[in-house]
Amino acid sequence: MTLKKSIVSRLNNWIIFVLMTIVVLTVVIASTILINFLRKEEVKRVDILVSALKFQQEVANPNLEIQALLLQIYSSNTTIPLIILDKHDQIIEHKNIPQDIENDPLKIVGLAKKMAKSYTPIEIEIVKGNKQVVFYDNSPLLNNLRYSPFILGFFILCYFLFSFWFFRTIKKTDEGYLWAGLAKETAHQIGTPLSSMIGWMEIMKLDDPDSEGVHEIEKDIERLRTISERFSKIGSVPELNDRDFNTTIQENYDYLKTRISRKINFGLHLPSYDISVPHNKILMSWVIENLVKNAVDAMKGEGSISMSVFERNKNILVEVQDNGSGMTKQQARNAFKPGYSTKKRGWGLGLSLAKRVVQEYHNGDIRITQTEVGKGTTFRIMIKKA
Repeated sequence: MTLKKSIVSRLNNWIIFVLMTIVVLTVVIASTILINFLRKEEVKRVDILVSALKFQQEVANPNLEIQALLLQIYSSNTTIPLIILDKHDQIIEHKNIPQDIENDPLKIVGLAKKMAKSYTPIEIEIVKGNKQVVFYDNSPLLNNLRYSPFILGFFILCYFLFSFWFFRTIKKTDEGYLWAGLAKETAHQIGTPLSSMIGWMEIMKLDDPDSEGVHEIEKDIERLRTISERFSKIGSVPELNDRDFNTTIQENYDYLKTRISRKINFGLHLPSYDISVPHNKILMSWVIENLVKNAVDAMKGEGSISMSVFERNKNILVEVQDNGSGMTKQQARNAFKPGYSTKKRGWGLGLSLAKRVVQEYHNGDIRITQTEVGKGTTFRIMIKKA
């Protein structure tokens, strides 16, 4: 069921991404089509202007109405750059060109040649052997508009990326509050019967203070108290007052070794020197316990688990390796996601909370460094040295 939800969630993310891409591309294509349309309209306006100039040259004595129409056509062009040269590149007329070159014939001719690279000049036959050439280009507005599809597409893409990040952050925050609330409520629920058990334990001690059973139950009560304290710390910033990392690992190993099956060969490899790492002993023990219990479940109660602590560069690494059932690539990718579990009765919270403890509370990292179906899995915790 969890796997199906994960697939559906991932599919929805891809659908949203594809839709976002389609929207951005549509806006860019629509803007490009609009700009091409405006460009063609400007070319038509130039054709009309050239036709008017040609008509003016061909007709010797046009009437006043035609003259007024020609003047209106010519005057209506207030944006399209226009340069008219004769066959000897002498300037006849220019309009809407940059002011800084209006008095420089060489630069005007150079601009005309540059215009010819964008649009084919239009020739006007005046008399036999004599002609004028009309050079033109896009208006400054149209030249600036050609970049607008890309700018608009960029801003739309940034907007969607920001929206995606915003909603993802909200989702993670809500999940954090959910897990914190669940953990604190669990600690509260455990605390009530735990207080009662401590009272009964004191009564049992009065009858037989040296009973082995009393001492074992007392250990388990202390363990329940530790578990309750772990849950109460989720959601709040813990104090990293503990330094002796070897002792934390050793004590956790000693406790777990007596609680797991005798059919499991459980080994610990600690460095011969002391390791000082700022950490919270209660929460770090919880992380180790989660990894070991996952390894035990993967081996179905029989196999070997190796826990190693070593130093690499400025980091302390803790590896928990088992020879259990291993994971597929997809299971390894989802292992730390809240609610994901390969066990029928699993809640999928252990590894998720372990990741939170290591990354958010200890500024470290936890990951699966090696796994293979049928051969086992290796988890690695990385924490910076003091």
